[in-house]
Amino acid sequence: MKNLVRSLVSLALLGSALVAAPAAQPAWKALFNGKNLDGWRNPYTWGESKVVGDEVHLIADKKFFLVTEKSYSDFVFEVEILLPAGKANSGVMFRAQVQPNKVTGYQAEVDGDPVRLWSGGLYDEGRRMWFASPIKGDAASEKAFRDRAGSSFKRDGWNTYRITCQGQSLKIEVNGVVTTDIKDSMDASGPIGLQHHGEKGQTYKFRNARIREL
Repeated sequence: MKNLVRSLVSLALLGSALVAAPAAQPAWKALFNGKNLDGWRNPYTWGESKVVGDEVHLIADKKFFLVTEKSYSDFVFEVEILLPAGKANSGVMFRAQVQPNKVTGYQAEVDGDPVRLWSGGLYDEGRRMWFASPIKGDAASEKAFRDRAGSSFKRDGWNTYRITCQGQSLKIEVNGVVTTDIKDSMDASGPIGLQHHGEKGQTYKFRNARIREL
């Protein structure tokens, strides 16, 4: 009888330990292999993408996006971005909708305008545009966004973007600062995309792209 009691107690303690143990975090997966653009594609009939060292460079005379072949739903995605000098604008698409010569959907803004300062905002490419963070034309919304983002974006250096999607929750961070944190149900899944805004002769640079699916 004593042996049975000891066994039951041991099983109870083991069960408690298993319940209390935290779930293991999913592993990060690199999306640039440092050799070529396997896993990525250009859905446009224009635009050049190439690997230079540990960076991916985008070159074009008009706007295009380089997108992942795989779609993602719930994830944490990180990438570092360097804008060229002069007039420049870029973005990171997520849960994107891709057609030949057309990419629409959620875009984390990479804003080279030293006055507007909307880097880390949420733009709805080809659809609702500036619908939430900030709301374009709404002075209070624009001010609130600038107050949140502050000086997180470095115009002449590399910037780390982190995008977290879980269900309807969409969060954008720029260099560790939360710039956008909203809920929206427009898209639940889609590829990741990197933007060249179309400034002729400009080269947009990206590195250290990685994802952790949730």
